[in-house]
Amino acid sequence: MNPEIQTYNLSQSDEHLKICDLLASEITRGLPEAENKIWHAHPVWFLDGNPIVGYSIQKRGVRLMFWSGADFEEPELNVTGEKFKDASLFYNELSEIKLENLEGWLKKARDIQWDYKNLVKRKGQLERLK
Repeated sequence: MNPEIQTYNLSQSDEHLKICDLLASEITRGLPEAENKIWHAHPVWFLDGNPIVGYSIQKRGVRLMFWSGADFEEPELNVTGEKFKDASLFYNELSEIKLENLEGWLKKARDIQWDYKNLVKRKGQLERLK
């Protein structure tokens, strides 16, 4: 695990630490080719410089976000962005994480991507990559 992500996880409460550690290990296992780092103050995984998945601590819990998740057609990813193609869900207990769902979402994250990397260059317009 990236040392910055490990530091981020270790700074969380006990239950959130467990959730973050599991998410980090499963995301890394599911997307082994992805670069991962702290980006905008939370852990994010990138494919070819494009943000794919990340998590953050918010009032509602640990938010797992897929940048292109709105196109996954997954009812569990029910917190969607208003402007872009992101979709999320929140965890408050380790037992809420369904590994088979996470594995499927990570496969979709590789196959369904919008080009966030060039969003500024395109003046806020997203283009589908895959």
